[in-house]
Amino acid sequence: MLELRKAAKMVAGEYHIHPSDLTLERGSLNVLLGPTLSGKTSLMRLMAGLDRPTEGAVYFDGIDVTGMPVQKRNIAMVYQQFINYPLLTVYENIASPMRISGKDKATVDREVRKAADLLRLTPYLDRTPLHLSGGQQQRTALARALVKNASLVLMDEPLANLDYKLREELREELPKIFAQSGAIFVYATTEPSEALMLGGNTATLSEGRITQFGPTIDIYRRPADLTTAKTFADPPLNFIEVVKSGGGLRHREGDVLPLPAHLGTIPDGPLTVAFHPHHLGFTQQTENSARLAARTQISEITGSESFVHLEYDGVKWVMLAPGIHNIDPDTGIEVFLDTRHLMAFGSDGRAIAAAAA
Repeated sequence: MLELRKAAKMVAGEYHIHPSDLTLERGSLNVLLGPTLSGKTSLMRLMAGLDRPTEGAVYFDGIDVTGMPVQKRNIAMVYQQFINYPLLTVYENIASPMRISGKDKATVDREVRKAADLLRLTPYLDRTPLHLSGGQQQRTALARALVKNASLVLMDEPLANLDYKLREELREELPKIFAQSGAIFVYATTEPSEALMLGGNTATLSEGRITQFGPTIDIYRRPADLTTAKTFADPPLNFIEVVKSGGGLRHREGDVLPLPAHLGTIPDGPLTVAFHPHHLGFTQQTENSARLAARTQISEITGSESFVHLEYDGVKWVMLAPGIHNIDPDTGIEVFLDTRHLMAFGSDGRAIAAAAA
């Protein structure tokens, strides 16, 4: 078990990581999710022992390892910028941690070939990294980490440089690999969709703070505050300021949104409600749908679906609609919002109610 106990990192009098408590269990997959510069890499460096916390402590299996150098810890690391031994073949690159630890030849060969097969490297085992593509070099670094049998495996956006097809395949395979190991896996990403695909647990980060930690799907469905909700949304969440009064949610434009049952018991007063782009549509799906007048800004067609950027009362929204919708800018359109999907937040940004659907 890895524990951060009020661990913090200060640089030039400013917190890069605010005092943080975090407990990661053996055999678990843990995603660090946040935008660039949110603190993901800094937090991983504290976990690994590459940096020493300026406050607090780091424990592993109940032992204080705060001052223990990384060389004395059983850790494997994989970065977006792949690191391999340039003069060794792919086979020897993967085998290197097992040779250092004294594994016998048969075990080394078995584990190398198993990892190579998983990561589509078998045809390249006799090549050196200089004769590989960037994606193949990254897969080599990933395979080397997997065979090390480390207690803690840290992965800093390891799939970012791979082609789309392989990235999707590995996102599906990695949770299976993690489930078979007793190691603690920590995987940093900027992509909410990647966190959802990997599953496990997620810690959301913003400006050096852990805003929430728990099962990935729970945090996506029930963010604790606006900051977490924004972190766990791509495309971005849409927001609207309303006042709950009696049986409706009134907007200053005069629009009244049907009050969904899950917001019926909260007190009357001002709220910020949020919803995902795919909960806006061109047609009314249920009696809970509110008809709203908006203006288009731009349409992005991805093939099977379109992102339609809208403006509603000076607020920018994004609608994700199935099919091709090439709408001229500054066109007035009607859209429908299913209020069952609304998340509600108070004036302090804390969550009041999660979406019902």
